[in-house]
Amino acid sequence: MGKKMTRDMLDVRGTTKDRVEPHYNSLIHEKSPYLIQHAHNPVDWYPWGPEAFKRAEREDKPVFLSIGYSTCHWCHVMAHESFENDEVAKLMNEVFVNIKVDREERPDIDGIYMTVCQLMTGSGGWPLTIVMTPDKKPFFAGTYFPKESRMGHIGMVELVQGIKKIWTTRREEVFSSAEQVLGTLKQLATDSGAGPAPDSSTLQKAYTHLSQRFDPVMGGFGDAPKFPSSHNLLFLLRYWKRTGEPKALEMVEKTLHFMRCGGIYDHIGFGFHRYSTDSRWRLPHFEKMLYDQAMLSIAYLEAYQATGKADYAATAEEIFTYVLRNMTSPDGGFYSAEDADSEGREGKFYLWTIDDVRRVLQKEESDLLIPMFGLQKDGNFIEEASSRRTGENVFHQEKSIGEMAEMIGRPEDDLKEVFESARLKLFDIRRKRIHPHKDDKILTDWNGMMIASLARGAQVLDNPDYAEAAVSAADFILEHLQGANGRLMHSHRGGHTSAPAHLDDYAFMIWGLLELYEAVFDTRYLKKAIELNDHLLRHFWDEAGGFYFTSDDGEEILIRQKEAYDGAIPSGNSIAMMNLVRLARITANVEWEEKAVNLARASARSIEQMPAAYSQLLVAVEFLQGPSCEIVIAGDPQKEDTKEMIRALRTHFVPGKIVLLRPIGERSPEIEKIAPFTIPMKSQGGRATAYVCSGFSCKSPTTDIDEMLKML
Repeated sequence: MGKKMTRDMLDVRGTTKDRVEPHYNSLIHEKSPYLIQHAHNPVDWYPWGPEAFKRAEREDKPVFLSIGYSTCHWCHVMAHESFENDEVAKLMNEVFVNIKVDREERPDIDGIYMTVCQLMTGSGGWPLTIVMTPDKKPFFAGTYFPKESRMGHIGMVELVQGIKKIWTTRREEVFSSAEQVLGTLKQLATDSGAGPAPDSSTLQKAYTHLSQRFDPVMGGFGDAPKFPSSHNLLFLLRYWKRTGEPKALEMVEKTLHFMRCGGIYDHIGFGFHRYSTDSRWRLPHFEKMLYDQAMLSIAYLEAYQATGKADYAATAEEIFTYVLRNMTSPDGGFYSAEDADSEGREGKFYLWTIDDVRRVLQKEESDLLIPMFGLQKDGNFIEEASSRRTGENVFHQEKSIGEMAEMIGRPEDDLKEVFESARLKLFDIRRKRIHPHKDDKILTDWNGMMIASLARGAQVLDNPDYAEAAVSAADFILEHLQGANGRLMHSHRGGHTSAPAHLDDYAFMIWGLLELYEAVFDTRYLKKAIELNDHLLRHFWDEAGGFYFTSDDGEEILIRQKEAYDGAIPSGNSIAMMNLVRLARITANVEWEEKAVNLARASARSIEQMPAAYSQLLVAVEFLQGPSCEIVIAGDPQKEDTKEMIRALRTHFVPGKIVLLRPIGERSPEIEKIAPFTIPMKSQGGRATAYVCSGFSCKSPTTDIDEMLKML
């Protein structure tokens, strides 16, 4: 009973080998939804690990590495065409040892081999296809391959046969090519891009670059496909606040408006899809990612603070409604993503014919929604793969409720009630459809982002429910994904954790904890942030400046990468830089601020060449440049005057601030141990008292809220 069974001895039910199912491989023992999706492929997949590489070395075979994620549309297509096909699988099993990797579970592996693909082909994406030697050195890279060659695109059958021939007859060329690729990777990893720290001229240059790429008609940056890129908007809001440049705010508002009106937004069930396949935000790629909900809700919250426009607050609230309804586990953690596909078709869950709409709604309701959302008899949805109309519609808002009210001569409030009634009817019908697959693994880094967003929402919108959700998620991560040694893990699913944490896990979780402290003023979250920051510095810091993506004591991989570029989400280095600055200001630890400056210096040449690609890092640079301030509220957190003072701080857009609460009535409150400079900051006359400090000096304390705001 104590003997460990091997992968050959077990089938899906844990029974012995004589009852093994024909299409079963060792991925069945994994926890990742993406890997489990491929557990019954006829391809003999292995998870990433020593067993696969030892077999490749023993049998003298190259390794076929396929990287994707469970909600990736083209990953599904390639799997159906090739990995579920007996002919292709037979070839792959004969020629390769085959490995499947979930990019969300192992972003360290994905990051290295995506860089390889971009070096070898000039582009990248998922599914990611790599062929390598048994010692993990790549010599071929690509993305999606159909089963058969077509339109000049090599197919899997021809590809496998071609690699078999090269491996058999031109082995020395293969090894030479692999060494060249590895050499280039190492050079990129060790090349010093160090230079003078970015300054206000860098901020100006980034703004100019973004304004040149801005779409003045529909908002956003560049042409199709269009991604939300929330960090660009966060940078522009700070640039506007800093300089008063009206165009910076205009770029933010136009982008947020047209995204919210577009088909990239789910008008029936809320939340944003991943990106728009067209330049007008109308035709989305339908998967929904947790990180997009987190970053976009922050952008809408900050726009609300900056402008006072209620529509931005409403959009943030709707995003939170979606996340708390659809993406929250019973234990409090947040799930990763929802698929684009259902019933074998991308977007089917979200699409409607006009007849569908008319059957569900009363005439008054359908007469409002059909023109308001641009629904057409022959459909407005164009299938990406075939470029054909399907007769179905994606909801995108062509007219506001105010415009509709003016058109038909009815009060706007009446139409709001009609619309909400209609939306709920459509939502109730849609929820009975077959839902897209949900990737229910809980990732530390993406949870950190969502905790930060909800904590910010609790502050800006004065909604304790959001703080409660953020607390539940933070407590879940700290209980289930932090080990006894204080180190984090990356992924949790079904009661199991997997993969050591990487830079993003620490950086985003620290961010979430800092935001959560300012939402609930519980110092245990501040202490946890400091503890995690210590681990990050100890195991990830590069003495040349900046953080490696992987720890100094983790699994041996080809190289330790270090990246500050802000892609689909901000880089871990960008978030870590801001964390260092905030923690330095809270604790008066000058060394952490020096490390933040060194981090920026380490990438200075790259930032100077393409500053708009580092917009989140420049958010931290802007904070460092100042003016910034530390605000300490000395008061009773249960009394209304303290609450009003804190509420006033949260109403205004003041991004360059740190807020601490020194509770009165406690002997040696915990905040004094973390931030000793707060010790002499006492309440005046038992009333809530604000201490505003800037530039290493503090202004006179005040109990007057208006006076406090003037100091800012």
